[in-house]
Amino acid sequence: MAVYTSLELEDASSITRAHGLGETRAIVPIAAGSVNSNYFLDGDFGRVFLRIYEEQEREGVEYEWALLQHLAERGIPLPRILPGPEPGTLAVEGKPVALFELAGGEEYCQKRITPPRAAAVGEALARVHLAGRDFPLRKESRFGRPELRQRLRLAESAGRPELRETLSELHRLLDAIEAAPAPDLPQGVIHGDLFRDNVKYEGDAIRALLDWESASDGTLLYDLIVTMHAFTFGDDFDFELIRALFDAYDRTRPLEAREWNAIRDVAVEAAIRFTITRITDFYLRSGEGGEGRVMKDYRRFIARRKSIEAFTSKELIEAIRGR
Repeated sequence: MAVYTSLELEDASSITRAHGLGETRAIVPIAAGSVNSNYFLDGDFGRVFLRIYEEQEREGVEYEWALLQHLAERGIPLPRILPGPEPGTLAVEGKPVALFELAGGEEYCQKRITPPRAAAVGEALARVHLAGRDFPLRKESRFGRPELRQRLRLAESAGRPELRETLSELHRLLDAIEAAPAPDLPQGVIHGDLFRDNVKYEGDAIRALLDWESASDGTLLYDLIVTMHAFTFGDDFDFELIRALFDAYDRTRPLEAREWNAIRDVAVEAAIRFTITRITDFYLRSGEGGEGRVMKDYRRFIARRKSIEAFTSKELIEAIRGR
């Protein structure tokens, strides 16, 4: 969530009118996030959430809306898209928009993530993976290895000398990953970005899983690992939280032996992915998106990767299983 495309009151009102809500009286930009432009819209209808898709075309928006409907019908707690025009019909500066009800609940900082709360997100993610088994639409991730290479080249073209060593190392790490045999792991619909700011809690229970813009086909274990990176790392990984997350996930969708054996490699690759996108989406865009934009430090994912690399695969599995 961030602000890259300006929104005028007249445009906001045309969107809320198209949804049968009447006029927008006030617009509140939302500074947090990385990819899309997001606003709260206020009026006699109360407050709603508006997203302007900065990178998705109409097909991507149609996929997200269809997935949200599919998951909601299977009991996944989600924000509701407000009834209105078909996806992609409304646009601001040619970019598609969506209007959502505000999700209830509270976003927790890292210090407030407890084992029961880590367990709740693990169970919820496993339910998403099970519910997505019969989703009929297919979509490739926008963050595959070729796309990450392209982002690295973009970062190099920025000519930032302080990034030279880091970018060179990231190229070497991707080289090593691509040279290894590709693991055969269970695939399906993944969220792809289940960070703490995309989960709303009420006590220890989850009220809503947010921001499905990065959802796609992908490796289910990768999705779990991204959530591990997001929910269990403070100054270092908290293995009490990791065990709670994995135990709850595994009870709902049991992990296969091949998935357990791939945890270390997938955790390293996920950390590399977010190091790269934190560089391109935050570090190189510092100063964009308006005052108060939340910045996310790519070095935090370098620290995550190095922490994982300190374990052998066997040691990491034992630490997660508590043995």
